[in-house]
Amino acid sequence: MKEIEIVYEDENILAINKPTGLLVHSDGKSKEKTLTDWILKKYPKIKEIGEPIELQNNEKIYRPGIVHRLDKDTSGIILIAKNQESFEDLKSQFKNREIQKNYRAFVYGDVKYDKKIIDTPIGRSKTNFKRWATTREIRGQERESVTEYETIIKTPEFSYLNVFPKTGRTHQIRVHMKYDNHPILADHLYAGKNFDRENPEKNLNFEIQALHAHKIKFKKLNGKEIELKTNLPKEFLKAEEILKKNIN
Repeated sequence: MKEIEIVYEDENILAINKPTGLLVHSDGKSKEKTLTDWILKKYPKIKEIGEPIELQNNEKIYRPGIVHRLDKDTSGIILIAKNQESFEDLKSQFKNREIQKNYRAFVYGDVKYDKKIIDTPIGRSKTNFKRWATTREIRGQERESVTEYETIIKTPEFSYLNVFPKTGRTHQIRVHMKYDNHPILADHLYAGKNFDRENPEKNLNFEIQALHAHKIKFKKLNGKEIELKTNLPKEFLKAEEILKKNIN
């Protein structure tokens, strides 16, 4: 398992910087190590904090203190509750959209707008059970999904964005950027023909999706607001330097 950086810790909350390629918790099928395994080893006392998942075979998968998650190949900050009171408080803040999240992303193409809000529902894809989709591609229930972004750098081929998801749907940023015709670099599931596996430079040398949960702002149990942030991955810093040399 890759080394996991602790960003912040007090008696109620732990914040870590999840590396790419790490599942947050088991799906009951894969045997690979997960963030949950790391938590249980380092903080065994919080094993039953939160809400476990019960699979169809009646196996119970613990998610110790995990209030939200990131996709396997998305890196960045995750909050973990160290007691049930903190878990319920954070869960309420997420539900009421009181928590502010800030991602960084590299996308294909020259983004037209300096700022934009994408407000379109997301649902399960009709054609691929692994994917989520928008508009006519949705199978079943549509769920409100809102993503705001602002452009940091743009060039004819690539753009670097600050992204602010206002809702927390599965794959939301990835789906919305595909819908906006600017899929995230090296996103194996959503980038389609934009992702050039044979020529890494056409993906700014990203091998997996260029999406990082950079900052999060929330309230602690005492009501005090706190903002935490992670260091950007080295791949992001290198890609940013490349774009700065090719600014429009």
